[in-house]
Amino acid sequence: MGSVAIETPVEVPSADRVEPGSFRLQTANFPTASTSKAADVDTITALWIESFNKVLRHHELAIIPELFLEESYWRDQLCLSWDFHTLKGPEKIIPFLQNANNGCRIKSLSLDTSSKYRLPKASAIDADGKVHTVQAFITVETDIGRGSGVVRLVQEHGTWKAFTLYTFLRELKDHEEVIGARRPNGVQHGEHLSRNNWLDRRKAEENFEDGGEPSVLILGAGQAGLCIAARLKMLGIKSLIVDKEERIGDNWRSRYHQLVLHDPVWFDHLPYLPFPESWPIFTPKDKLGDWFESYVKLLELNAWTQTNITNSSWDAEVGKWNVTLDRLQDGKKETRVFHPKHIVQATGHSGEPNFPSHLKGLSSFAGTRLVHSSKFTGAIPSQGQNKRAIVVGCCNSGHDIAQDFYENGYSVTLIQRSSTFVVSAETNLHHMSALYGDDGPPTEDADMLFFSIPNAVAKRQNIDMTRVQNKTDEKLLQGLEKAGFKTDKGPDESGLWIKYLARGGGYYLDVGCSQLIADGKIKVKQGCEITEVLPKGLLFSDGETLEGDEIVFATGYLNMRTQCRNVFGDGVADKVKEVWGFDEEGEIRTMWRKTGHPGFWFMGGNLALCRWYSRLLALQIKALEEGLCSYQDL
Repeated sequence: MGSVAIETPVEVPSADRVEPGSFRLQTANFPTASTSKAADVDTITALWIESFNKVLRHHELAIIPELFLEESYWRDQLCLSWDFHTLKGPEKIIPFLQNANNGCRIKSLSLDTSSKYRLPKASAIDADGKVHTVQAFITVETDIGRGSGVVRLVQEHGTWKAFTLYTFLRELKDHEEVIGARRPNGVQHGEHLSRNNWLDRRKAEENFEDGGEPSVLILGAGQAGLCIAARLKMLGIKSLIVDKEERIGDNWRSRYHQLVLHDPVWFDHLPYLPFPESWPIFTPKDKLGDWFESYVKLLELNAWTQTNITNSSWDAEVGKWNVTLDRLQDGKKETRVFHPKHIVQATGHSGEPNFPSHLKGLSSFAGTRLVHSSKFTGAIPSQGQNKRAIVVGCCNSGHDIAQDFYENGYSVTLIQRSSTFVVSAETNLHHMSALYGDDGPPTEDADMLFFSIPNAVAKRQNIDMTRVQNKTDEKLLQGLEKAGFKTDKGPDESGLWIKYLARGGGYYLDVGCSQLIADGKIKVKQGCEITEVLPKGLLFSDGETLEGDEIVFATGYLNMRTQCRNVFGDGVADKVKEVWGFDEEGEIRTMWRKTGHPGFWFMGGNLALCRWYSRLLALQIKALEEGLCSYQDL
């Protein structure tokens, strides 16, 4: 998974509803740094919050334009409704509140002064540092829970108004997580009639003995599955993770030999159990696999490996699934039938490998290996045999695999059919470090700031940041261009993060391969389609033939709906909505929220997305389980 620049964080439509032109604030009306001194910011934010609360108490929606800029954004996750919204300006905010059943679910906002970092402060919102805001962390009281958020105020004609407001639900009242002061006791002192110890009870729980069943079945034991299982456990909801691999973490261990995460460690913490302070900045795949395995044990998550769903159906009358599982345990096959209320598909950002099985001549290939990148375990040393490798695809995996081949003595050619966004890992890490780094804030605070930026604003900010990054990497990018490698700047020049959210790929965080391309050590063939697989290589649409002993298709993955259709059938897949990409408000479609089919959810993304959105998905499931809402309310 590629990293994400903080300057803002499959098959999806290329159209991007997050328009860069929507960010049109004029700097002339903004305060300078001197007019937003620390002595003033407490008063500025307190007055705005007081005015906002008056609107909520008296339902005086006509005052909203006095509190929000015309070009403003209220991003909400589960505080206003049981969904995610980004409301643009008073013209969207007012009708949303008017149409809310029983009034606004948010009862009040308060200033969050729980730490020095969260105190109000003056902050620049543009890359040049010319546009200043007053930024404050807030707490949110709703009808059924408590939330948090961030507000950014700017001065327009002498009045402080919100440019961005972010609110999200953190917990449900009377259904808080069993952590901290609520942690379990772990033992009952006194006389014991049962001789079962913790290990006995743990085994019984994990295997759902004595007729017990999970309320939630989770398909996939990667970061998505582990995060949602952990969140559900802390809310007291029984879940079961099932995965086809032999061990937890094998989905990472089985990938190509040299794989190391391109995201830095501070961006990748899992909920409740952060990486140790000695953890390397960039995590090797096998180390991450071991961490996942330990995570399951330490948090006591119920996870079955070597398990497949062989049959499933939805019973609309009782609101439950009928699911048959085939499990291989200790060499013995076991079949179990469960009736969970919820299924979470957590099979990765995308779905099945996008392997071009339609290509003419696939079965004729007589070389050493022809595989999708998901099946590539590593290059076999050439040992002076002049071996040739062809890698089709130019995102992270394609580059890493090409570099692996080169370092093992192969003559390597990368096949680039379109263009790729490239940023060096060092440049990206530099721009992330202020928020996600050793000197950055706690992860929870960093996440709140990161996700408080509406995607429309993030896109505009990233246009400026991409320009800065390209300047830093100018020499490298020029070298790629001279070598015939085509680069781009992301959607509307907005860089990596928006391209990731919109497409799920199309980028490379350079960890060395770009220089090999620029130096001509790895060759590039650009802009041609493959027409046929030959016994010893590939034939292209321009008539050229490339010879290769090994061919790897680093061609990405299909949409998550493809996996849904394969496992759960057409009846479910036809009801779920499009996955990933942006909806009409600029929020990510269908992920971590209502899918269109009752009791069915998608969970995915990189480690940071899984860490954040797993809580929001778990709260929706908990609210349904406790009768606080119905599926129709979502």
